[in-house]
Amino acid sequence: MNEAVNDIIMNADAAPEMMGDTERSFEEERLERKQKLAAALRVFGRFGFDEGVAGHFTARDPEHTDHFWVNPMGRSFKQMRVSDLLLVNHKGEVVEGDGLLNGAAFTIHAHIHKARPDVVAAAHTHSTYGKTWSSLGRPLDPITQDVCAFYDDHVLFDDFTGVVLDNSEGERIATALGDNKAAILQNHGLLTVGQSVDEAAWWFVTMERSCQAQLMAEAAGTPKLISPEIAAEARETVGSNIAGWFSFQPLYQVIVAEQPDLLD
Repeated sequence: MNEAVNDIIMNADAAPEMMGDTERSFEEERLERKQKLAAALRVFGRFGFDEGVAGHFTARDPEHTDHFWVNPMGRSFKQMRVSDLLLVNHKGEVVEGDGLLNGAAFTIHAHIHKARPDVVAAAHTHSTYGKTWSSLGRPLDPITQDVCAFYDDHVLFDDFTGVVLDNSEGERIATALGDNKAAILQNHGLLTVGQSVDEAAWWFVTMERSCQAQLMAEAAGTPKLISPEIAAEARETVGSNIAGWFSFQPLYQVIVAEQPDLLD
């Protein structure tokens, strides 16, 4: 990491402006969150995180904080547009937009947004390496600099009881997540959250790649672990809120430049 980027990430005063917390109207903030959400879903589609109708990504509405924006069920991540997004309240009612609400999306995300006022966005898909690693029933080990973002900041939810449609399942997932940035849902997949859509999106991308890296490393041999002290120190840099936000920006810039229709 070069010094200029490191200075930005380590400078707490830069975080509010970088993460969109400057003074602006609800309408402006809402539009930004929806644009970032549609873009993140396109990125997920490009990376192959989609599988049929599975997977959902939500962003809390800045004005009606007990409502969230979510991708409609049955609309491809690869074709998502701002105008496709649904606004859903915590009763599971679609109050704006046309399309089907994924029951699991409501069950999981409503409870996370209720339990974590600090969470703006949450992402969950059935990505290949995430669900493969989840079948092992283990948290990720600190074997690379990148995975240190999750050191002592992710949990294993080992109580899989089938497709998440029951409210109690959503409550248990939210409880297990606690104040962590991510969860491995055993036999299911990955879940990440963030104080911005950007952050939640990046944590998912890098967590999926970390699952891939550990699967490859263990197939080749026995990975050497980073010490707890160094892993915790690395987390403060690569795992901070602003690091998550900043790391997503290149992906956002490229997808918008190449697919501007996502902003429609």
